[in-house]
Amino acid sequence: MQKERLDVLLLRKGLFATRAKAQAAIMAGKVRVEGRQDPKPGDLLRLETRIEVLKDAVPYVSRGGLKLAAALDGFRVDPYGRLALDVGASTGGFTDCLLQRGAVKVYAVDVGHGQLDSRLRADPRVVCMERTHARDLTPAVFGTDDPSLDLAVMDVSFISLAKVLTPVIACLARPFDLIALIKPQFELEPKKVPKGVVRREEFRLEAVASLRAFIASLPVAER
Repeated sequence: MQKERLDVLLLRKGLFATRAKAQAAIMAGKVRVEGRQDPKPGDLLRLETRIEVLKDAVPYVSRGGLKLAAALDGFRVDPYGRLALDVGASTGGFTDCLLQRGAVKVYAVDVGHGQLDSRLRADPRVVCMERTHARDLTPAVFGTDDPSLDLAVMDVSFISLAKVLTPVIACLARPFDLIALIKPQFELEPKKVPKGVVRREEFRLEAVASLRAFIASLPVAER
């Protein structure tokens, strides 16, 4: 059965943004393997091995930041020096990641309220836009102060991305980068999502294909 190094496995699982950070957490005793507290970065493990990362080993206010970090690296998108829009900000994992990667300002948009981490709420680089639905976003919302808003990240729930991509894109300068987390359960018809769970791989692929087709129909280039 295939085995991989612990540090590589942590990276593959999206638990750390870089292998170096994974190794640092392991050496600091922040990673447990099957309950064992003294694993080594080079330990060879099966993919199904139970791995626990202690909460304070995550460098962002939520694990969402790890997902975005992996995407930024994978797509080679650099937030440094840029103005960004975080749609579906919630507690602010994506926002935190953008700031740590050098974004100069982040608009944190969420339809809810009271969720954004207090540290981010107090950060002068963050504009907290609570009780704001992505479908209601327009360039006028941002005024003329930030015409170079050219990076958007999205993690929305209980709504299809197809319903919010168009207004979000309308707010961005050209050219732009947009990274959106696809949640198949919100892209498929209810009968394909029994009890809110997508159990068949073909349906997951269908959700992705449907969104790709929608994006291709927009007057923007797909990355």
